[in-house]
Amino acid sequence: MLYIGVDLGTSAVKLLLMDETGKIHNIVSREYPIAFPHPGWSEQNPADWFTQSMEGIKELTRDCNKAQVAGISFGGQMHGLVALDAQDQVIRPAILWNDGRTAKETNYLNEVIGKETLSKYTANIAFAGFTAPKILWMKENEPENFARISKIMLPKDYLAYMLSGIHCTDYSDASGMLLLDVEHKCWSKEMIDICGISKEQLPKLFESYEVVGTLKPEIAAELGLPETVKVIAGAGDNAAAAVGTGTVGEGRCNISLGTSGTIFISSKKFGVDDHNALHSFDHADGSYHLMGCMLSAASCNKWWMDEILKTKEYGEEQKNITKLGENHVFYLPYLMGERSPHNDPKARAIFTGMTMDTTREDMTQAVLEGVAFGLRDSLEVARSLGIKIERTKICGGGAKSPLWKKIIANVMNLKVDIIESEEGPGYGGAILAAVGCGEFVSVEEAAKKLVKVIDTVEPEPELAAKYEERYQQFKKIYPAMKELFQEM
Repeated sequence: MLYIGVDLGTSAVKLLLMDETGKIHNIVSREYPIAFPHPGWSEQNPADWFTQSMEGIKELTRDCNKAQVAGISFGGQMHGLVALDAQDQVIRPAILWNDGRTAKETNYLNEVIGKETLSKYTANIAFAGFTAPKILWMKENEPENFARISKIMLPKDYLAYMLSGIHCTDYSDASGMLLLDVEHKCWSKEMIDICGISKEQLPKLFESYEVVGTLKPEIAAELGLPETVKVIAGAGDNAAAAVGTGTVGEGRCNISLGTSGTIFISSKKFGVDDHNALHSFDHADGSYHLMGCMLSAASCNKWWMDEILKTKEYGEEQKNITKLGENHVFYLPYLMGERSPHNDPKARAIFTGMTMDTTREDMTQAVLEGVAFGLRDSLEVARSLGIKIERTKICGGGAKSPLWKKIIANVMNLKVDIIESEEGPGYGGAILAAVGCGEFVSVEEAAKKLVKVIDTVEPEPELAAKYEERYQQFKKIYPAMKELFQEM
């Protein structure tokens, strides 16, 4: 049988067709625009996701036996607020995960409601990108739109609704709304009251591998697929990527170098760090995970290459970088503010340490290293909890760079396992579809059978020691700049 995985990203939807052996038959990518109507704002039209996904599925399945397609599932950008009216029409453009407009609302939740209270209700504190602050912003700034809300959806769940007609979400994605009681896997009545909404306005909760419905007849007809194709709930992009890299079960780690960057640690046990520096979320395998999230990761390199150096030759720019661990230029990777572990929407990107002999290569290297150092910040929080990590998987667009993988291995001092498919959320979505269709007993069994490690980047003791020294310098930069960021 064949399974479709949909990776609903920030800049494009990437669709993947996989069979029951894990073999990928086809991959299709289709882009859509992103709008920045004000500095720090970030919005998209949900209709673009649906249109490009539909066209993408047609292209993806053009040359396959469509009768063999059994299920479809998702990995999607998290936290976005999609508001639907009573006719299930989109009320306003979706406010995305990397939107920074909710500083006032985030501060209200953390300081007035209180971080301890929020952590008790949801296992997390408020971050500017989370969904609950966006709901409060809409209530305050767009009361007429707020009054029209009939359903509150997340991006991938809007897609699942358009395909199946079911208002649904999964526990992993819902964990990032600040509306879910993560430990007990139910909507938090207290958070619903705080946001001034009702439980009826929230979608039904599913495990990521559960079937929510089947394709609507008119959708199946348009796609040329059987009406029996199951729609499986899917997961937030990072949980889906973790499934796609086999990061399930106890104590596994995955680093994602996508538009955002994450370090993801799976666990059988529920846990929260003292300062809520890491997100404590439900996992797509039915258990839990801790996650540190940077708002800008591979997007830092894309910005540096596209906007500053005006080149698309990413590999060419990296090939003359040879002096690893010896760079005197540092880069703070906070183009859109930062989430883990600083929770500071006003933080900004900076270069420091340049001299008259600083080269183009030094600057490029600093960008790659700055992202690695930022991820290391979250790893240190996990280590402070007594979590022992010796190796990690890696995925995302940035993971295609051999140099960046080497930097990550040595900055983190971890073995970095390279897997056969680096498709992350799309592959994870296809695996969840296969589990939902009964191909495998569990997500763990599927990951064990389908995810194959083909190489490992080992840290080099001498280089890791150099990077340890650099990291100790790097971690002093943000505290020194914090007050100035607030003024700026």
